[in-house]
Amino acid sequence: MARIVLERFLQEKEQAIPSKTLINSMLRDPSQIPNGVLANQVYQCTVNDCCYGPLVDCIKHAIGHEHEVLLREMLLEKNLSFIAEDQLRAKGYDKTPDFILEVPVAVEGHIIHWIESKASFGDESSHQAYLQDQFWSYWNRFGPGLVIYWYGFIEELDCHRERGILLKDCFPTDIVTLRHSMAQR
Repeated sequence: MARIVLERFLQEKEQAIPSKTLINSMLRDPSQIPNGVLANQVYQCTVNDCCYGPLVDCIKHAIGHEHEVLLREMLLEKNLSFIAEDQLRAKGYDKTPDFILEVPVAVEGHIIHWIESKASFGDESSHQAYLQDQFWSYWNRFGPGLVIYWYGFIEELDCHRERGILLKDCFPTDIVTLRHSMAQR
């Protein structure tokens, strides 16, 4: 709502459609808005936005990080050697999954080279965006992989297994390594 009100205000004031860059800048820093009352109202809207505001972004980021740490602990517990996203970025990679397995494993008969953690529910819209923006890039660079949607996903979305992208809603218990099966005991 704040974006729409701000766009209309600037459009009336400048008699031109404001750029997205300007709008985004003012939404991030409402002190740039020339009208003090509107600046305060935009600030209040962004702070109190329960879906897209900065507080929600911080919470989503923290939950995502928490699940990555959980996944790291599970990989270590299973003695699986991996390279983490931060290590890959330090080596110059730009688009990276959360973890690349140094030695691939099999899950449900599918070879896995990388794992991506998503602390969200996999709905059609977000999954299609992730496929386009992330997963197919990972597949191109690193081979087949596993995406864990910790809060579940629409089952019909798990349709790329044969092409190399496997979906799960938990850490797999039936991991097969070169040495032996690591099925839950």
